[in-house]
Amino acid sequence: MSDSSAPERPLEHHVFDEWPDAVRALFDGSSLASKTGFTASLLSVDTNGHVRTSLLGVGELYAPDSRTLCIALWPQARATRAIAQSGRAALTFVCDEAFYQVQLLMTPLASVAGDASGLVYLHGSIDTAEAQSVRYARLTSGITFALEGEGEAVLDRWERQIEHLKQAAAAAGR
Repeated sequence: MSDSSAPERPLEHHVFDEWPDAVRALFDGSSLASKTGFTASLLSVDTNGHVRTSLLGVGELYAPDSRTLCIALWPQARATRAIAQSGRAALTFVCDEAFYQVQLLMTPLASVAGDASGLVYLHGSIDTAEAQSVRYARLTSGITFALEGEGEAVLDRWERQIEHLKQAAAAAGR
């Protein structure tokens, strides 16, 4: 006699093409002070095949809808150049006790009137995305940070950056 029940799989794997609610709330551009410390890793590959990483906080990420993510990057960052060349990037992060990896198709957004930050704004569409977790271990965080010294100035800058990302996304009709 065989046991008809399937063995429990230790790995939970979810594929998605729209941001789950918890992720959408994380990237909604609101309550930035309460989300300080969250870090996402933006990965890109340059023309030499080298992986470039930029660590981003919630003040540099904005999801205007369920399938896209707008990103603010410094123009001198190697990842910015790599994304401009390839049009692709991957975002990895921990949220809601799961590890997320999202492949993004990237395009530039127009600059925003009155924005003197010098940042480059990009629009990413979800190409493929997955979340993984295991039942025997709960992910409590990924890479995290604490604002030091000029934390209020950083939060103020993030508020402006998110506003500019919102304006750039709206101007692009996204």
